[in-house]
Amino acid sequence: MNKSSATLSAAAAVLIALTVLIPTAMAAGLTPLEQRWIAGMTPVLQQAKADAVPLDVVVQPQDAPDAAPLALGFRDGRCKLVLSLRGNPEGEATLTRLPVGLEAEALELMAAHELGHCRRYLDGAWFALPAGFAAARAPEGLSEDSRRAYLSMKSTRREEGYGDLVALAWTARRHPERYAALHEWLSVERQRDLLPGSHHDTLAWLALARDPRVFASTSSTSTTSPMKAANATPSMFDAAASLWTRALASDE
Repeated sequence: MNKSSATLSAAAAVLIALTVLIPTAMAAGLTPLEQRWIAGMTPVLQQAKADAVPLDVVVQPQDAPDAAPLALGFRDGRCKLVLSLRGNPEGEATLTRLPVGLEAEALELMAAHELGHCRRYLDGAWFALPAGFAAARAPEGLSEDSRRAYLSMKSTRREEGYGDLVALAWTARRHPERYAALHEWLSVERQRDLLPGSHHDTLAWLALARDPRVFASTSSTSTTSPMKAANATPSMFDAAASLWTRALASDE
């Protein structure tokens, strides 16, 4: 949840295709920590499989002390949910920060956040703004490298905001009785070491989603998501996108 993309070492990585049952994958040389992460994310992975999302789980076998424990990559038209837990103290530290008694639900939330990134990649919308929005300009006086870095930061922040809303939409539908606690936990996480306006400052979007009912009442948008419900209830991607644009109006 801390990075929106990942560098993949596909030749060496342990790849768990979603056509394989998760219990079978557990025997594929995974560490107990990796098994715990995957077990917590399994409901989201099963939903992705049921909806035919081109998603693989990739477990990096090499030590990755500076990597995000969980990240999303995209290669050859497929999303890669990347776990980098070996030699990485943040993997265990992240688990210790999960809300007590809601560890599994928090891991689901984190996986759903990455699934939101996957949807944006598959739709060809990564870093793109919805129709009618113009990207903010970089402050005057920046060097060209600083200007590009600033605009990339703004784009990443938007994607992180969308991912957080997808994660909360998942939580609202799957764990409504635990939504308030999980929303509070996510808000605390986003305020940890916060630099206002930086890549992971999603507080403007989280503020709009304090009440889980906002995801039931949002109007559908033009996303090409294959997960649209057969009834009038918007998919979690559409519900997130509709709410997402409300904060964009003041952010860009």
